[in-house]
Amino acid sequence: MAIDYSQPDIEKAVLIGLVTDSRRKQEEVESLAELRRLALTAGAKVLDQRIQVRKTPSPAFYIGKGLVQEIKEQLVDLKANCVIFDDQLSPAQQRNLEKVFEAKVVDRPVLILDIFAKGARTAASRLQVELAQLEYTLPRLTGAWVHFSRQYGGIGAKGPGETQLEIDRRQVRTRISHLKKKLDKLGVQRATQRKQRQNMFKITLVGYTNAGKSTLFNLLTKADIQTANKLFTTLDSTTRVMSAGYPQKIVFSDTVGFINKLPHQLVESFKSTLEEVSQANLLLHVVDCADPKLDERILQTREVLAEIEADRVPYLMVYNKIDAKPDFQPPLNDGNKGFAISALEKNGLPALKAEIVARSEAGFRPKKRG
Repeated sequence: MAIDYSQPDIEKAVLIGLVTDSRRKQEEVESLAELRRLALTAGAKVLDQRIQVRKTPSPAFYIGKGLVQEIKEQLVDLKANCVIFDDQLSPAQQRNLEKVFEAKVVDRPVLILDIFAKGARTAASRLQVELAQLEYTLPRLTGAWVHFSRQYGGIGAKGPGETQLEIDRRQVRTRISHLKKKLDKLGVQRATQRKQRQNMFKITLVGYTNAGKSTLFNLLTKADIQTANKLFTTLDSTTRVMSAGYPQKIVFSDTVGFINKLPHQLVESFKSTLEEVSQANLLLHVVDCADPKLDERILQTREVLAEIEADRVPYLMVYNKIDAKPDFQPPLNDGNKGFAISALEKNGLPALKAEIVARSEAGFRPKKRG
């Protein structure tokens, strides 16, 4: 269903990027294009975008005071109510900007967390997203309560006179502890499920968001996972055990897509889910071969794999969307040939499936029961 941008509660946003080297301005242009897609996925309407070249970020406002004033006037002219920054802001910067703009100020991590919160479907993913949001919010609570004075103030300000800020921090820390305990329990359940699958060949699909992992997953497993041409369609790790069409049982897992500047809190909270990646026998690294930032997307995915200790798992490069770039020729990666496919048009799949079968037969020996 299309979003009605005329509704008063729809965020009408201006995007802001900053570069400290003018030679890298084009990179920021491309990063803002992705930020625009993130904003649209979150339901915002983007009215304009600005990029500033500045040697160092301003400690007070991230951008320079002159641009701050320009944006303040622009928000009034455009009737915009939200400013989205392409990088993480400090708590002080966010407070100062909101005070001047008299509008909502959001940075890229918060935007991504919001998209995850809206897309979470299972109990596990909802817990993981809430944990990430709270851990991101905790150091920023000072700004959330600047309008509160001490409840009693002066002498006796401790105990019954505890500040609203202190109460809120304690509540958030308690909730974080509760969420971690619940996720630990779910982690034990997943570990038990993985143990039951230890005598199967485990394949996990990874890659940058919107590369087509879920479409390929559906073709390889005849599943019916939601797909769409937008960022973060898949949040929950989905697993299918396949025997038909394969010489032995193979476990396929689909995972959340990675993205540039992925919030660290989100990676941390999703680590138990992403253990499916590090425990795999083979990764299918799916990329969009028509993406002009192809090499950068590959590198960004490898960086996340390293962060979750999955960078040593054997992998195959799968160059998807050759329907958009028919002349594409897969390069060699670590001595491995890549596979050019179109999951949308179901082209190139036989060669990929043959390699999967060969890898499962040659690289896996079921463990003997002790």
